[in-house]
Amino acid sequence: MRWWSVANFVSNAGTWMQLTVQNLLVLQITGSAAATGLSMSVQAAPALLISVFGGAAVDRWPRKLTAAVSQALLGAVAFATALLVALDRLDVTTLMVLAAVTGVVATVDGPACSLLGNDLVPPEDVPSAIGVGALVHQAGRLTGAALAGVAVGFLGTAAAYAANGLSFLFVASVVPFLRPARGAAGQTGKAARDERADSLSVREGLAFFARRPRLLALAGVTGISAVFGRNYQLTLAVLVTGPLAGGAGSFGTVSTVLAAGGIVGAVLGARLRRPSVRVVGALAAAGGLLQVVAGLSPSLAVLLVMVLPMAVVESVSDTAGTSVLQTDPPAHLRGRVLGVWGSIGTVWGLGGPPALGLLMELAGARGALVAGGLIIAASIAAGHLLHGRRPKEPTALRAEDTVVPARVALGTAA
Repeated sequence: MRWWSVANFVSNAGTWMQLTVQNLLVLQITGSAAATGLSMSVQAAPALLISVFGGAAVDRWPRKLTAAVSQALLGAVAFATALLVALDRLDVTTLMVLAAVTGVVATVDGPACSLLGNDLVPPEDVPSAIGVGALVHQAGRLTGAALAGVAVGFLGTAAAYAANGLSFLFVASVVPFLRPARGAAGQTGKAARDERADSLSVREGLAFFARRPRLLALAGVTGISAVFGRNYQLTLAVLVTGPLAGGAGSFGTVSTVLAAGGIVGAVLGARLRRPSVRVVGALAAAGGLLQVVAGLSPSLAVLLVMVLPMAVVESVSDTAGTSVLQTDPPAHLRGRVLGVWGSIGTVWGLGGPPALGLLMELAGARGALVAGGLIIAASIAAGHLLHGRRPKEPTALRAEDTVVPARVALGTAA
């Protein structure tokens, strides 16, 4: 797990280094903001359309091999982009094709790497492992963004892509040496795959997700939060540069505090022993109320005070939600459930910013933050009240629930 965490840190730093310069590269090539947005949509589109098939592939294929091959393929795409940039041969069509290929590979790579990390620890430690992964992600994001300026300033844009390619190859070289923990879900999942080879269909994963109330509730909480909150790089940028009369430097300070809060939240999230949908909902509602107060901030200093707990709550909520998502399904279905989640999350990612932008057009930055926070808190409170009024039905123990007895200790009950 230590080696996997180091590899993920290197990979995340490389990815964020590339992402930091990618939009600038598109603008440099095309001179069009619309083309920049289109490149991002092209890369996200495969997750919307074929993420469920990528998850099914992860359930069917050996996990370590799948993760190693997908990382190597992503590295090859990054190296190809670096070479084309260095030779000044990268045009819009090629750029879109490379973005689409990256998106397709990512539909397999995402669930494969997530579940492989969980296999490296005993079942009772999976929530902590997910928390460590969130911490590594935040640290890699900060490091990658900082290194991007250095790489581009001294070596050029192609260097950022080449560095990302090396980071992918580093992960691929580490994977063969990883040893799953005794009793890890992935070990049982392999046996389950062998026994259920004829039933590894996409439809089975969709049906499981649709029949699982706690997963549907998690999707609802995460969706409402994603649309009306969380897009702080958009809402807070408008608030800081508009009503609070700050500049780019002020927003940079806000972004740094957000990142620091994310790291603190990841550390706290790693200590959760019983993550549940109820915990995710409570944290999301608290984040919505903090967002309301942030929207009413009279000065930048007050906003900075509110931004830190907002980021902490969001990070802990994300860690708890990821733990539920990755431990609730039986082992042989987890890839497909993550695939379904990838498609749903892409809808939020594509639809959230435009909806929030429209809300800001109608109500301003302050109004969007206040209204969005109230909608989040009120929706979650209403859902909790409705759930409390539903008659409780006895649930039979499923055969697959006995595969990992520690699931009860993981707190997967809603």
